[in-house]
Amino acid sequence: MKKLKMISSERALSIIKSPIMTEKSTTLNQFNQYSFFVSKNSNALEIKQAIENIFKVKVTKVNTLIHRGKLKSFKGSLGYKKDQKKAIVTLSEGNTIDSSLEIK
Repeated sequence: MKKLKMISSERALSIIKSPIMTEKSTTLNQFNQYSFFVSKNSNALEIKQAIENIFKVKVTKVNTLIHRGKLKSFKGSLGYKKDQKKAIVTLSEGNTIDSSLEIK
């Protein structure tokens, strides 16, 4: 069995970019799930450790997805928006994240 390597607080802050505040993500808060934009080179285990380190909560599950950038036209030339990685984090019962907190 592999030994878990703890991440530093600087790495934790670089993994979690910002919370997602949309209507869909706020309805997930009822089920103790929170959404974040995360760095593309992070994995679910690092995201779990970063959330636990920053917000001092217990994470039970992490789901990740990569949101592909849309095709956009600007002054006649085509281009793509950036790809973004999202993480939906499920917290254990009784733990919450204050939505007014900002990550700096």
